[in-house]
Formats: sequence, structure tokens, C-alpha cells
Amino acid sequence: MEIFNKINDWRAKLFVWIGLPVIAGIGLLLGAGDLGPAWQAKGGGGTTGTFTAVSEECSRRSCTWHGDFVADDGAKRADVILYDAPDTLSTGETAPALDSGARKGVFAAAGGSTWLLVTALTLAGLVAAVAWVLFLTHTVRRRRAQNEALPEPVDRT
Repeated sequence: MEIFNKINDWRAKLFVWIGLPVIAGIGLLLGAGDLGPAWQAKGGGGTTGTFTAVSEECSRRSCTWHGDFVADDGAKRADVILYDAPDTLSTGETAPALDSGARKGVFAAAGGSTWLLVTALTLAGLVAAVAWVLFLTHTVRRRRAQNEALPEPVDRT
């Protein structure tokens, strides 16, 4: 039974000291930068324009459209991602889009759930960061208390 406690303790330590900082870093770095633009696009804000599909990149679970965005005022962004792309989009076709300042892309004007994904990613990063800081301060306080509880060395001079 003691071996199982050691394994669980080892896994917990690995998660706390490596997993939480990694989750916090990924969540905050990838999510926080696009949180404002995603929510702005969700509300219909941003510069309106047209996205032209150039290429589609697919992984096991999803596909992402890359292309060019031309705002109604003539401003252009090349090689951007269309978040929440319509299922019927194909190469060379266009779709109405909103540029709300996301780093790598624009959002389909019809809307979608990217705002939810970005929010969840940011919140997960924030929770992981707070939890890691709490574990770190708890560990430091516990070690200080243990050091203070140690008996003073006897001076034999």
C-alpha cells in the first residue's frame, strides 16, 4: 500500500510543480491575447469586411481556413485564419467577417463558439496560475514553520 501513496504523491508533485505552470502559461499566453477580440466579435463589434478562403488545414478533429481579409474600408490582412468558418466554405469562396483585433485571424460575421473556447482557455490558465501561487506560498510557509520548530544547535565551546 505504501508504494501507491508514493506514486500518488509523485504524480501530485509533478502536476503541482510542472503541470500547473505549463497550464497557466499556455492558457494565459494563448487565451488572454484574443479574449477581448473574441468577445468583441461575439457582440458584432469590429471592422466588417470579406474573408476569401485560400487554403484549408485539417487535423484529426477540425479544419481551419486560411485566407485574406479585406475590410469594407479597403484595409487588407493577408494569411489570416477565419474563426467560426461556415461549414459550406470552399477554396476561392468568400464569407462576411469581422476584424476585431485578434492576433492571427478574423471572425465569421455569422458568429460561433470561439469566444467560449478562448474564455475557457484563459480561465483555465488563470485558475492554474492562482493555484500554483497558492501551493508555492503554502510550501514556503510550511518549510519556514518546520525550520523554526527545529531545536537550536547546542554550542559546545
